[in-house]
Amino acid sequence: MYDKFGHVLRIESTCNNIGAFRVKRKVEHRDGSSSGQKAPLKKSIYSLYQLFTIMKAANYRYLELISSFDDHSGGKENLTKVTDSVVDKGRSYRGLNFFAERDLQVLEAISRGEYMTFGMQGKDIRQHLENISPSAISRIFKRLRLHGIIERAQGSYKYFATAYGKEIIAAGLTVRNLVLVPASA
Repeated sequence: MYDKFGHVLRIESTCNNIGAFRVKRKVEHRDGSSSGQKAPLKKSIYSLYQLFTIMKAANYRYLELISSFDDHSGGKENLTKVTDSVVDKGRSYRGLNFFAERDLQVLEAISRGEYMTFGMQGKDIRQHLENISPSAISRIFKRLRLHGIIERAQGSYKYFATAYGKEIIAAGLTVRNLVLVPASA
């Protein structure tokens, strides 16, 4: 991200390893047959359009994140909605607590730039949270999904923050960094 000529904010993406992206394409097998399935993106001129759409979507998600920083519309309703418990199939899931260290650590981990643009998995978030099991991450993701903060990408194990989730994350981290930390110092 840079400011071009002091007037235009530009967002650009560079990708060195396009094999990390899995797309639906024709895969040729060793026996000579071929089938259409999800496979790593090939590094060729024919993959430019698919790479373009992936990177464009990542840039739009990043722009959506930074545009939610100063939006205060509906703040009270959103705060009430995210802190109340949600019931799903007879089971209650607690709301977010902006004063609890674990909830803030989760929001901080989810708000990292690489996860906002390319999505996240449980193993990615576990790297940033100490002493947490895979089953605990599954429960955290379920709670965040029910509150509308993240959504699962169809056909994969990746999760993306929703527009509402980006607003909540920005609000929670703003409260922590601009109010709680200076007040306790």
